[in-house]
Amino acid sequence: MVEKILANLEKSNFVTDTTFMQAVSEVLHSLTPIVETDPRYDTYGILERLVTPDRIIQFKVQWVDDSNRVQINNGYRVQFNNSLGPYKGGLRFHPSVTMGVLKFLAFEQIFKNALTGLPIGGAKGGSDFDPKGKSDFEIMKFCRAFMRELYPYIGARIDVPAGDIGVGSREIGFLFGEYKRISRSYDGVLSGKPYAFGGSLMRPQATGYGVAYFAVEMLKEELRESLEGKICTVSGAGNVALHTIEKLQYFRAKVVTCSDSEGTIYDPDGIDMKVLKSIKDEERRRSLREYIMYVPTAIYTKKEDYPDGGHAVWSYPCFAAFPCATQNELTLADANNLVLNGCRAVVEGANMPTTPEAIDLLQGQGILFAPGKASNAGGVAVSEFEMSQNASMEKWDFNKVDRKLNEIMRHIYKRIALTAKEYGKERNFVDGANIAAFKRVAEAMLLEGI
Repeated sequence: MVEKILANLEKSNFVTDTTFMQAVSEVLHSLTPIVETDPRYDTYGILERLVTPDRIIQFKVQWVDDSNRVQINNGYRVQFNNSLGPYKGGLRFHPSVTMGVLKFLAFEQIFKNALTGLPIGGAKGGSDFDPKGKSDFEIMKFCRAFMRELYPYIGARIDVPAGDIGVGSREIGFLFGEYKRISRSYDGVLSGKPYAFGGSLMRPQATGYGVAYFAVEMLKEELRESLEGKICTVSGAGNVALHTIEKLQYFRAKVVTCSDSEGTIYDPDGIDMKVLKSIKDEERRRSLREYIMYVPTAIYTKKEDYPDGGHAVWSYPCFAAFPCATQNELTLADANNLVLNGCRAVVEGANMPTTPEAIDLLQGQGILFAPGKASNAGGVAVSEFEMSQNASMEKWDFNKVDRKLNEIMRHIYKRIALTAKEYGKERNFVDGANIAAFKRVAEAMLLEGI
């Protein structure tokens, strides 16, 4: 059944990016033990329906820059599955955004959202617009134009977008302002809003903090180890990476690396968060090479100076590795380096940052591997907390949000660990996550009929 579905997808005109097929293939092969034991999944076409988005929306975004020149960008929203609740998933503004990338992200979002146990479906959207180098007024004009096109397809009980790469509280604020002008309604139709008008405390930190909470629980249960005094490597220097490092340091881990698109920093004394945050300030986003100006004992490796097929960030000895940059960043060569350097666990902070070959090697060597759909679900969990606060017109304090986030991440670990064991896949958290999420989504699909 699985191979037939994959073959049909490969023939489909809608397959526009290999990352989507990579994500679907991983999930469907994980589900073989369960789909072959329950004939209902075949009878009701659950797998075929699951890998086909409910709808794909594409639109033109027209806006005027500061030189009064008309600019055109592509806008998208992929509403993949709403069996468990309103569509939920971020908006990404980045030149790399394509329909294929968003299909992959929206498909992954179904499973990530299901694992939280919260009533939310899966979606993703965005544009090939690049906020970098744009003035606040240009970003505002683009966001207003984008929302005018997206507006007919979203709503507090229909589809609730959030932020993602290139979309922070500033962009969400502009988007929400335009939605409010059009609808004349103060709905919780977006999450990640500024706190002043309905945003939740701890939303910027949520994904990174959740990654660390997941790691703490997994290491405690599987290895009887804590993070205290352990050397950790982290890739990326964006929001997820920064807050992952921050929370790992809270647990007294020694984080020695971070990276950006130009190169990698290795600080044997541990990353200095004050320096890192000043360099990667949200407004300026300077190059990591400036880190060594403030910390001369650190080593900076340019991306082009490292051998092909690998990345400097994974070449240092560590107890645990946290890929928090982008998809397929941790290759087979990187996995070999991690094995040779004594790594005991890899916990994904980004979406699908590890290639399939690298995952196979890591699992084959007995290294604990936590897939992003489980370990980075903290962001969408706090997004749902924001929806709950908006619906009840309440404001939760920081400690309440943090406590609930910790509880959800520990619950996700336990759910996927027990599911993996139940299906004879002990410590295979990829299969455990896919099966646990699928069971929840599939049951809802069966109950709602067709």
